[in-house]
This record gives sequence, C-alpha cells and structure tokens, in this order.
Amino acid sequence: MAPHLRKTLVVVGHGMVGHRFVQAAIERGLTETHDVVVVGEEVRPAYDRVALTSFFEVGAEALSLLPEGEYDDPRVRLLLGTAVTGFDPETRTLLLGDGEVLDYDELVLATGAAPFVPPVTGHDLTGSFVYRTIEDLEAIREAAATARVGAVVGGGLLGLEAAKALADLGLETHVVEMAPRLMAVQVDDAGGACLRRHVEGLGLTIHTGAMTTEVLGDSHVTGLDMRLSGLETGASAPSSTTVDCDLVVFSAGIRPRDALARTAGLTVAERGGVLVDEQCRTSDPHVWAIGECAAPDGRMYGLVAPGYAMAEVAVDALLGGDGAFTGADMSTKLKLMGVDVASFGDAFATTDGALELVYSDAVAGIYKKLVVSEDGTRLLGGILVGDASAYGVLRPMVASGLPLPANPEELILPVTSGVSTSSTTGFPDEAQVCSCNDVTKADIVAAAADGGTTRAGTTCGSCKTLTKKIIEDYYEAQGKVVDRSLCEHFALTRQELFEVVAIHEHTSYDAVLTAHGRGGRGCDICKPAVASILASQLNHHVLDGANQTVQDTNDAYLANIQRNGTYSVVPRIPGGEVTPEGLIVIGEVARDFGLYTKITGGQRIDLFGARMEELPAIWRRLVDAGFESGHAYGKSLRTVKSCVGSTWCRYGVQDSVQLAIDLELRYRGLRSPHKLKGGVSGCARECAEARSKDFGVIATEKGWNLYVGGNGGATPVHARLLAGDLDTETLVRYLDRYLMYYVRTADRLQRTAPWVDSLDGGLDRVRAVVVDDVLGLGTELEAAMSRHVDGYFDEWKATLDDPDKLRRFVSFVNAPDVPDPHITFREERGQSVPGDATGPVSLGSTIPVGAP
Repeated sequence: MAPHLRKTLVVVGHGMVGHRFVQAAIERGLTETHDVVVVGEEVRPAYDRVALTSFFEVGAEALSLLPEGEYDDPRVRLLLGTAVTGFDPETRTLLLGDGEVLDYDELVLATGAAPFVPPVTGHDLTGSFVYRTIEDLEAIREAAATARVGAVVGGGLLGLEAAKALADLGLETHVVEMAPRLMAVQVDDAGGACLRRHVEGLGLTIHTGAMTTEVLGDSHVTGLDMRLSGLETGASAPSSTTVDCDLVVFSAGIRPRDALARTAGLTVAERGGVLVDEQCRTSDPHVWAIGECAAPDGRMYGLVAPGYAMAEVAVDALLGGDGAFTGADMSTKLKLMGVDVASFGDAFATTDGALELVYSDAVAGIYKKLVVSEDGTRLLGGILVGDASAYGVLRPMVASGLPLPANPEELILPVTSGVSTSSTTGFPDEAQVCSCNDVTKADIVAAAADGGTTRAGTTCGSCKTLTKKIIEDYYEAQGKVVDRSLCEHFALTRQELFEVVAIHEHTSYDAVLTAHGRGGRGCDICKPAVASILASQLNHHVLDGANQTVQDTNDAYLANIQRNGTYSVVPRIPGGEVTPEGLIVIGEVARDFGLYTKITGGQRIDLFGARMEELPAIWRRLVDAGFESGHAYGKSLRTVKSCVGSTWCRYGVQDSVQLAIDLELRYRGLRSPHKLKGGVSGCARECAEARSKDFGVIATEKGWNLYVGGNGGATPVHARLLAGDLDTETLVRYLDRYLMYYVRTADRLQRTAPWVDSLDGGLDRVRAVVVDDVLGLGTELEAAMSRHVDGYFDEWKATLDDPDKLRRFVSFVNAPDVPDPHITFREERGQSVPGDATGPVSLGSTIPVGAP
C-alpha cells in the first residue's frame, strides 16, 4: 500500500464492545493519527445489550449508547445497516455488502456472537425466535400479541430474561433447561433450587434436565417435544413429554461470530473464536479481535466486562503501549425476574483446600455461600441468591485479598457485625470496584483528588453505592466536609429541609427559599423537592397558589407526559379489583378519545395518547364513574399489587386482595422522595411479586410477613424481612412508621432500597426504629400518617371543581381550542401509538409552545 501520513483503521461491528473501542480511541488520541471507519450490521447504533429486556418498558431510544447517531470526532465515520462480506489480509481491503471496497491499515473485528439454535426439527418454524437484538424483541412482542403460551429453551442468564419478557407480555411461560438446575454456570445445586422456587413462585413452569428434541408444528409452532432425564423425574430411565405452546424462544447459549476470520485464513480457537494474543492481535499482525468473537488463549468470554477490557488493551497496543489482557473477572450480579442473583470468584470451590460457608433460609428464599481459603483468612468466591446486597463488598475482597474478619460467617448471616459498607478505608487501593470497566479504588480516589471521572457505575450499576462511599470517605479523610446540600440554593439536605419546613410551618416554596435559601430563584432540583415536602406535610393540592409553578412536568398537569407530547391517564384500581361497570366506562373513554390501552404490571389500566386539553374531559367521565387519580405522575404511592388470595386460590392462606385494597386506600396520595410500590401475596408462592416492591407483604398461616426496601430502578434490589407473623393491626402500624420514616429522612429521588442501605446499620437500624421504637418516634410517625389519611382528597376531582386550575389545560393560551400540530400517531397492533409512517417520534421540541 502507498505510504501516507494518516492511517485508516476499520472496526467491524458496532455493539457495546465496538463502541467502547471507538470511545477509547477518541479519548486516548488514536484518532490523531488514524481515520476510523466503523461498520455496523444493525441499522441502529450501539445499545445496551446488558439491559435488553428493559426495552419493553423504556423503548429502544433509552438503551442507545450513541443517541446522537454519530461521534463528536469528525475523524470517525459510522456506517450502519452495512454488512461485511469478507476481507483480504494480503491487500488489506474490506468488501462491503453493497460492493464498496475499503482499504485499511489496521482492522479490528468486534463482530460479537450469535445465538445458538439447536439443530432440532422445526427450529425454523414460524413462531420461533432468538433473543439477541432489539429487532428480535420487536418480533417477539408482535407475535406475543396473538400467542397464549410461550416456551424458552435455555435456563441461563439470557433464558430467564427472555422468560420474564414473555411473562410480562402476558403469556403462560415454560422454561426448558438441559442442565439439572437453572443458571448452571453461575450457581450450584442449592442456589439453583432456591432460584427455582423464586421463579416458580412467579407463575412460570420450569423443566430442568430436559432436552428439546423437536419443535412441533406444520408451518407454525404448536409445541415442544422434550426428553427428560431420569434424575429429574425420579424414574429409573429417561422419558419423553410434550409442552403445548405457540411461541418458542431459543436462548441456549452463544457462538462467536468468527466466519469472516475463518474465510480470511486467520487462526481460530479449537472451540471457536478468533485466536488472539495478550494484546488482542490475531495471527495477522494488522488484524485485531475483541469481545465475544475473540478467544484470548483459546477462551471465549461471554460478558461485556472482558470485552471492554480487550477494547482498552487493543487501543493501547495500537498506540504502542504494552498493556495486556490476561483474563477477566467473570463475576456477575443481576436481578432475574425480581430475584437478586450474584456469583463471583471461585464460586464452585475448585481451589485446593477451599472451604464453604453456607447460609440458607428457605422461607425467606435466601441462599448465600462463601468459599474461603483452607486457613479461613481469604475470601475466594461466593454465590448469593435472594439477597445480593453484600456483593459490592464481597467481590472486591476476592480481587484484593482483603483479610476476612475473625468470624467470616458474619458476612452472610442476617445480623452482622463484620465487614460493612459503612467505611471503605480498609479497602486496598488495588481492590476492583467496577468489574465492567476495570475501575479500582485507586482509580476512583485519583479521580476524586484531581477532579477527574471514571466509568464506575455506568454499565450494570451494581457498584454505584460503593463508588459513592469511596469518594465520600476520601474527602472526609482529607479533612474536607462532604457537601450533601440539596443544591446551590439550599445548604441543607432533603432530610434537614423536611424538618425545617415542619418546625417553621412553611406553606410555600417562596417562603422556604426566603427563610432558608442562599439566594437565586431556585432550580429544577430544589423546586420539585420542596414541592414534594410541602405536599407530604400539608396534604394540599399541588396546583394550589404559587406552588403550582414549582411542580415538575408530570405533577404540573397531573399526568405522565409521553414521548410525542401526549399524556397518559391512569385511574386507581385498588388491589386490581374492578367492577364490570367500571371496566365498561374505561373502555368507553379509551374508545371515544382514541387512547391506547394497556394493562400494566401493577394491576392498572393505562390509557395513552391523551392531549393536554382532553385531560379534564377524560377525567370528568372517570371521576363520575367512581374512579380517582392513580398518581402515576407523582413521586407517591403508585399501586399495591395483589394476587387473588384465599378468595379464589387453593394455595392462599390469607385475604391478600382485601389487605392490598386497604393498604392502597390508606397510603394513596402519600408524597415521598421517590415513587412507592407495594405488593401483597396470599401465600409463599409470591404471585404478587411482593418482594420486588418498596414494601411487600406475604401471608403466613399465622398472619403476615413484612418485607421492605425492595424495588426496581437502575439497580434492582430484593426486599428483606423486617418482621414476621404479624397480625393486621401490627402490620399497618409498622408500615405507617416505615413509610413516614422514609418520607422524613430519605434524600431526594432516593428509592427505598438505597435509603435503607444508606442508614448506619442498614436494615437493622430500620428495624430498631420501626419495630423496637428505639428513638421513641413511633407515636409521632403514626400520627403523621393518620393526618395524611384523614386529609386525603382526589387531586383530579378537586381540579375539575376549580375553574382556575382547569385554565392551565390548553396547548396554546392564545388559541385554547387549537391542538398541538406536532403530535402525530400511527397504527400498531390495532391501536394508535406515537409517530407517523416513518416510525416512532421523540418528544424533542414538541412541548406545547405557550403552555402555562
């Protein structure tokens, strides 16, 4: 090739790892000497495949790692929807699917992996899918609209994610796993049994030790034939069985996409994947491979963290560095179907002399195992199922060799005096805090010292709490006061501000700002925070007086704004119980106003697509029919989910429906630092998923078990047992105290799970305050809740009765009868959804101009 000053670097593949490579190339100056061309086969830029299942909730746009669609660096060219058909290492040319030929000086293969579909008869029938891309999920969602029963072949990480998706889409769901347990790579037999009980409690049917032998059907899937091992059935010999289904998802593992390398004559590993050295260089010195398509030392890594590490190493090598990829931490922590699961280090005790410490609570659904060295001084690995709250501390102990406490069992027992996250000063600098991005404690401290940043917490999010604590501990060790002020306008925390408002009996944001602020007119942080505090204490209408101007977008119009500028309407349906007459009214409203209707996971009916000016008319009909606001727009109680309980279910031991109704009506409208969700299950089978909620109640033969501090969010957390076998009166008293303690002391936008962990003593502290009443606040907290209950009113009914409040519901103040022309709809699955013929639209600039 002719010499030239600038070189051309081509990256094949624009997934998470390819994107990380380009980011590193830009940040570290590789684009100063190289023009980078990125060729992506998918039509959309890189997106977060780790969080793929959340696509059904947040949409594709929220998953994008490059929402602008292009890189800021003009020396990076991104070609999407473009296939690569081959490359020639001799001429250093790359052939694209459209016939274009690209010259390269250096080539990076980041082609990832492809789903493995067992070559069984019928695997290609209509109704068969894989679970890998957003397009796959879109196809599954479309097929699920007319399906009744779905089956997932594969009970690993991705298989259970796929099963959750099918269940959320309303399908009766089966999981078929060839191994004798779920998640066989990550958990042992006991952990797998615990996980299975959780998953079956959610209504899924599990078949382990089951090998799919055929997909039944002529042109469309009608079922699966399986061969069951004798161990699974208890029989002396294997047997066969059939599962009827009309949709099947294959999630039986992945295989590296190494076809391009094979065709080009590069060396591949025995079990697949492009063989690379420690610098991720292939057998051709000008071709590199990273991520799932690569096989360092002959091994393929199927997690994103090793891929990110390879991307950094390859960039370093191209810059002349000597960085090396010598293996990766394969620890994993995630929430599968509402269940915490973590596996780290030598989880299966393969190290010579390794010992196991096990804690198991079958009633609470918790299994914890620590693997320690023979002398009991060093943690080697572990497995956590049902409660992985200790993962953030335990995993760095493995990587750093931090000495175990004298009684290592204290690390996993419910009441612990051992290592905690209350201080990180004992962590060595080399302790790896973020395994996804290979960030150590030293990296975080260095960034805090010089005002820099790291990527800790930006991928899976499991290390955010620990990262924050390391930074705070560093500053405090330097003699600095850690500023926990709400914002620049208030030198107070939210908790302090809550107490100030209560003591001085302020009734408006302006009064609070004047008396306790630091000047200015406020901001988008303090205004809604103070508005929430005032609403919690005063039980007033959020649109009363001057306080209406400090509400966030949703509270300002008592509805959730959607991506195209319309709003959603969510009437409250306590406990999911609704009369036929009520259903008819909701259906008529949806029909008459052309609204998209969806039954949510919280047992409510969501009506989407309402224009702002239509909201009063919609709510007038709903209020007249007896419905009230479901507060889906507020940082307040959303719903208390319920199973059918002892009224209908043969397993139910208590009336969960009535309790869910009572609790939802008691706590409706309660303004809090973040949204709140509850659940009540009538037995230990947990069909209401109560332990994935901010508070969850599970029936026992003797009464109720109360769980607290669970929720979804960026880092899902399983609720933990606060008190057991409670009578209903005691349960309500403890819940009153718990919720008001949270409202009074939590930080702004802090969910209950991180709030519990942030307290000195964590759950034990909550138990001491709520159950034991060590602060003597019990009566005061109960009285505060009683004031809320007595002062409750329906915000939408009050709005309809107030002409002044109704005046705000217009798109244009100077033309109140003119609807917003930017709002468009298209038809999908028989209903109107945001967008036009070209596809979905984003809110963008369609906020109604002139809206009050």
